[in-house]
Amino acid sequence: MFDKYNKVQKAVLETTLALIIEKELQATSMSLIAKRSGISTGSIYHYFESKEAIINELYKGIVSFNGQVVLEGFFTDEPIRTRLERAWENLIRVSLKYPQGFQFIEQYSFSPYIYDEVKQAAYEEGWCTPLEKVYQEAIEAKLFRPMEPKFMVQMHYGSIVYTVKASLNHYLTMDEAAIRALLDSCWKSFSI
Repeated sequence: MFDKYNKVQKAVLETTLALIIEKELQATSMSLIAKRSGISTGSIYHYFESKEAIINELYKGIVSFNGQVVLEGFFTDEPIRTRLERAWENLIRVSLKYPQGFQFIEQYSFSPYIYDEVKQAAYEEGWCTPLEKVYQEAIEAKLFRPMEPKFMVQMHYGSIVYTVKASLNHYLTMDEAAIRALLDSCWKSFSI
C-alpha cells in the first residue's frame, strides 16, 4: 500500500497505521512509532515534522492507493453499468484485502487531525470525482433518476462501507454472490 514511499517513510507509515488500529490515535506517540518501526526519532523527524504530518501522509497514501485500485479498468468505452460496478467491486475488494487501511479511512476521514486541504484534495483527486462524472452520464442517458451525482456516490459508498464493515466483523460473508447482489442493488437504487 505504501510502495511509492522510501524505506523509512514506508516503515513509519505501516507502523503508525498498525499502532492506530491497535491502540487508537491518542495512544500512538512518536516514541512508540520509533520503537516499533526500528527507525530513530531523528530519522522520522527528517521525513515528518510531527505526528499530525504522519497522520496526514498516512491518509493521503491510503486514499491514493485506494483510488488507483478503484479506478482500475474504469476509463473504458464499456457500458456505464459495467464501469460503475467494476469501480465499486474494486473498492469492496481493496477494503477487504487491506482492512487496516479501510478502518483508518473510515475512522479518520472527518477527523480534525486530517487537514481540510488534504481532505478536499483526496475527494477531488481521488476516485469520487470520476465516479460522479459517470453518474452524471447515467442521468443524461436516462439510466438513473435525476439527483446530485455527489449525493449518489456517497449513498452507494455508505452502503458498501457498512456491508464491508459487517463482513470484517464476521456478521456476514462477502462471497461472490453477495458482492454481485450488492452491486445490483446499488444500480437498481437509482435506475429508472
